[in-house]
Amino acid sequence: MKEVQAARDLYVALTTGDQARLAHLLHPGFVVRATDGLPLDLGGVYSGPEEAWREFWGRIGQHFRVRAEPQDFHELAGGGLLVTGRYVGKARATGAPVDAGFAHVLRFTDGRISELVQYTDSARWAEALDGRPPADKAGRRELTVVGFDVSDGLARVRLDRPAARNALDLDMALDLQEVSLRCAETPGLRAVLLTGEGPAFTVGGDVKLFASTPHAELAGLVDTMITPYHDALDRLARLDVPIVCAVHGAAAGGGLGLMHCADLVLAAEDTKFALGFSALGLSGDGGSTWFLPRMIGSRRAAELFLEPRVLSAREAQEWGIVTRVVAAGAIEDEALAVARRLAAGPTRAFAELRRLLRESWQHTLPEQLAAEQRAQGRATATADSAEGIEAFKSRREPDFQGR
Repeated sequence: MKEVQAARDLYVALTTGDQARLAHLLHPGFVVRATDGLPLDLGGVYSGPEEAWREFWGRIGQHFRVRAEPQDFHELAGGGLLVTGRYVGKARATGAPVDAGFAHVLRFTDGRISELVQYTDSARWAEALDGRPPADKAGRRELTVVGFDVSDGLARVRLDRPAARNALDLDMALDLQEVSLRCAETPGLRAVLLTGEGPAFTVGGDVKLFASTPHAELAGLVDTMITPYHDALDRLARLDVPIVCAVHGAAAGGGLGLMHCADLVLAAEDTKFALGFSALGLSGDGGSTWFLPRMIGSRRAAELFLEPRVLSAREAQEWGIVTRVVAAGAIEDEALAVARRLAAGPTRAFAELRRLLRESWQHTLPEQLAAEQRAQGRATATADSAEGIEAFKSRREPDFQGR
């Protein structure tokens, strides 16, 4: 794709300082919108290739020896690219390392780059300039609005924008993408628990943010948020460990996607469920158009999307959206107990089961029977299978080790 190649060329030209190449790549009306809060007052808007080089990239080069390393390129529905990757290098004065994730939205006019919107962790740049070590020595994105910890094989993921009722913004989308990567790469992981801080699990997309964004820029903002969020959902859905989701207060909009990725969903009895996209003139995201027809049927899924229907926790259980309803005051403890039980289970058998259920929708019956046979063969060869059979013979509880 020509736009991806142009983006790659941009990063090479910036790394090598090739201004002639930049002049060829950048449209005369080129604009950089740099992250607010960058040190040296670098955040802001720079108009024109010359100003962008002189006042933004040039000043970065005076104070930092750093390069942008793009990792993923995603086409945006409204046109352009979302590029994610890392800034890697060091501050010239202190020698302290710079290791900061970035998301760039690139727009094109007449085949040339006409806009670059930059999102990056400005604190990482300030730390390097001050000589402080990066907060996350593993080189990962520093989480800001999602909590993550792992104990005894159980990962606990907690949405943490309580004042905004855990509305999804770019920071949360990027945090969830980061958390999904950590889950996928954590050795010995055996289960995941998803919860939310404050009065609601999540109300979906941050409508206040949408309302404060100029309408001409809204499609780009939404695309920028959806790409890492959908990447997170896809990775969570494909994890080889079971996921428990505990919801309370409200679960709405694209936030339902987190529930859909889970195997077991516990809902506090006061929870309300809604999509709400049509009221905003939107079509939907978060995977609900894929998951809901399979969970509740196409007619009910259409009703939730087309009508302003709000489901109670009991209705959501009856429809098959949640597993069971729990007293509001007991939701945290009950969900944690369930997650811990699953974390103590036969992890590799659970992985086979998750995969079988996920892929069953695309298989014919003969294909699914064959897949079951292959999976059962792999599960039978595990140490946990031997332990389960021995425990059955000995009439005791099995002690599964996840192997």
